[in-house]
Amino acid sequence: MTMGERERASLIERLVAGWDAALRVGFDAAVERELAAGDDLFMVLAFGESMGLPNPAAWHTLELYPYLLEAFHEWHLRAGMDHSPLDHVRCC
Repeated sequence: MTMGERERASLIERLVAGWDAALRVGFDAAVERELAAGDDLFMVLAFGESMGLPNPAAWHTLELYPYLLEAFHEWHLRAGMDHSPLDHVRCC
């Protein structure tokens, strides 16, 4: 890469960084709120059942069970398990 090409690449990188910063103006707080809301939801879903709270999504995802069963079966076979590793999931 010659000196002119390096300068051009550096200029393009600075322009892209400036454009990115300009697009982010005013949205940082909204993005932080969405990230925090996602973290809160993950914590409730990950630790709720261990604390005795029922999973609020369990009833709504029950209708996805037939579609996910085949993918689950393929996954445990790829992982080298002859039968389902979960006692309550019978797919074989």
